[in-house]
Amino acid sequence: MSFRPIKTISKPKSVIEGAGVTLDRVFGFMEPEKFDPFLLLDDFRNDDPENYKAGFPWHPHRGIETITYVLEGTVEHKDSLGNTGLLSGGDVQWMTAGSGIMHQEMPQGNKKGQMHGFQLWANLPSEKKMTTPRYQDINLSNIPVIEDDDGSKIKIIVGNYRGVTGPVDGIAAEPEFLDVYIPPYTHKVIKIDTYKKTFAYIFDGKADFKYASAPAGIKVEKEFEGRELNIRDSSGNKTLIYFDPGEYVSLHTGDEGVRFLLVSGKPIREPIAWHGPIVMNSRSELMQAMQDLNTGQFIK
Repeated sequence: MSFRPIKTISKPKSVIEGAGVTLDRVFGFMEPEKFDPFLLLDDFRNDDPENYKAGFPWHPHRGIETITYVLEGTVEHKDSLGNTGLLSGGDVQWMTAGSGIMHQEMPQGNKKGQMHGFQLWANLPSEKKMTTPRYQDINLSNIPVIEDDDGSKIKIIVGNYRGVTGPVDGIAAEPEFLDVYIPPYTHKVIKIDTYKKTFAYIFDGKADFKYASAPAGIKVEKEFEGRELNIRDSSGNKTLIYFDPGEYVSLHTGDEGVRFLLVSGKPIREPIAWHGPIVMNSRSELMQAMQDLNTGQFIK
């Protein structure tokens, strides 16, 4: 049994994207080999419509998959193939851009003007870079949730966790995408494929992911009784934790619970040629994509 040690802990950076949307970039454009097969994660949360209402007008994608997960507000989607959709609280869209697509995403806040969601980019291997575009729009009601006796709740969006399979399928990176809530004063151990690249992004509350002695009052699962834990080094809201290989992610909470994304995927380990929303394997492929855009040949 091996527990995943923490390799790095970091905070997102505020950026402006689209037509003037202020968001937090958790990672992206730097060290793509570190997070392989994932390229970018954005946390778009805001209580001021002026900071997001301009949205993300028409723009291209090729060679990647984009995963949009909405918690508050809505995101309206339209694309060059005639698809339209509306994502609301708890809904997911997994878009395989493949050979190329033009689309737009327009956010709108809830009744209080609040907008919150995430977009994750996953790379495609070379043999699937030019695959036919595909969409999977998943309603909240179709996302399974495991509720444990300790009050923990784990949404399985992609992958298989404890025999429960998420609704998104056919993804090249064989990812696991979980939305995890752990209540206060609880120790939790989550099994993860040993060699998949794995990160956790805390977006509410705080927890200690460093496996070390169990303070009084912490509920410990029977399988792990007697093992040591440490609650001195808690990580809080808007914190990215990147793990080294291991079989389990271990964490525990103190006087408040925690909610986080836990994401893992199989590394592709291929060269990356990246320009904005287009990610290919070579400069020549990237230049061809730009030429296709300029000559009206982008949509295959």
